[in-house]
Amino acid sequence: MAAFIRLILFLLIAEAAFYLLLRVYLRSLRTERLEEIWDERHPSMPGNTPARRAFVRRSMIGFDRTLRSRLLLLVFVLPNLAVMGIVYWINWQ
Repeated sequence: MAAFIRLILFLLIAEAAFYLLLRVYLRSLRTERLEEIWDERHPSMPGNTPARRAFVRRSMIGFDRTLRSRLLLLVFVLPNLAVMGIVYWINWQ
């Protein structure tokens, strides 16, 4: 039983690290896309201006409510379901 608890703890730590890395990556992709949109709309204002930073910040507010951001939570669900399925299959066959 202790080995199973260690497995679950290790799995949760690995999932949390993977979740954080994916979250940072997805947010950076969205930020880059918003900066490109700003550059296309305002060619006369190149560079990192305060208006551009405000635009990106305002646009990123709703990112946590998007489907892509919510699907990221499957990082916690799918591996746990796989481990539970394997444990069930091995022990009660």
